[in-house]
Amino acid sequence: PLTLGEVQMLVELFYLPYHHGPLAQHLLEHFRWLRANSLSVGVPATASDAHEGTQWHARAQSFQLLCAQTCRLHSRFVSSAGRALLYDLHPYLWDIRNMLLTTSAFVLWLGCQNNTAPILLGSDAEPWARRGGLFGELQALLPVGNSCDLFYHPPPLFPSSQLYVLRPLLPLDKVGVAWPVLPALMKHALLSCHPETDPALAGRLLGSFLSLSPEYTFVLEDEDGPCGYAAGALCAEGFLRQRDSSWLPALRHKYPQDLGAASSALGQEALLFFHAETPTVPLPVLRRFPSLVQLGTAPRVLDVGASRSLAICLLSALRANGSRGVFCQVSDADRQQLSFYSKLG
Repeated sequence: PLTLGEVQMLVELFYLPYHHGPLAQHLLEHFRWLRANSLSVGVPATASDAHEGTQWHARAQSFQLLCAQTCRLHSRFVSSAGRALLYDLHPYLWDIRNMLLTTSAFVLWLGCQNNTAPILLGSDAEPWARRGGLFGELQALLPVGNSCDLFYHPPPLFPSSQLYVLRPLLPLDKVGVAWPVLPALMKHALLSCHPETDPALAGRLLGSFLSLSPEYTFVLEDEDGPCGYAAGALCAEGFLRQRDSSWLPALRHKYPQDLGAASSALGQEALLFFHAETPTVPLPVLRRFPSLVQLGTAPRVLDVGASRSLAICLLSALRANGSRGVFCQVSDADRQQLSFYSKLG
């Protein structure tokens, strides 16, 4: 059964319509402060601001601990609450869980930024577009703008106690200390195309983002490891130019077409995909939607809330650095990916 402390956490998250309990107040205070002071993070340290960076990371760690405790509360509640109480209260706790997955990952992303350019954290969403309570106040603090469809989804019919972790791709992932993460990300990039994994096709789908725009890559993990990803490029025009002029020719040299004769049917299809001409993005699209995004989750991720949190986190990161809009490239015959993006709104 739930402990007294867990019941107290639940009450404090939904205290009164216009008054938050202590836990919700701590979450809001931490997030407001971290958002307002994020410019001190990533700037080359001097004697005067080194302490500020240490303080920021300490508060970020406290905030992420509170978020993790709330996500565990959701999992424990699903496992132990009576059915009637579960179906009454689960939609509210599910919403908060998804929002805290996003905000925790966004704070971690802010701490990973190494650029000294101002991070734009303004939001132009209309007040009516936001919801009330803690969820609405956290939504208002995210720089995702008017992407309101992402925040409105019915809860799952069958609540799941699955625990998720959402985080940006970290420096340790890239230097090899956490090397299993990258092959797992490559594998999940294939899920919309094939049930099996081929390294060449995986490299084509996600490798360009990992190589050219790793700072906008996010990882979704469950108890079995990485189960989803969200990748983006802030300036799609420059990203696509660099991909086609240098990154793609290098990989075509690595995977020549004559390898197809000795490989499986899936390998031949992957090689054909690799050597096919990349579609040209019309200039009006690039002007109106300057950023490129790509998302995917494993078949075992049935909770649309986790996928939604991935999308919100990626859009928040792009928006924080000035993006006005995003687009994704999907084949009109790829019903699985079209359905995936449609469910996100």
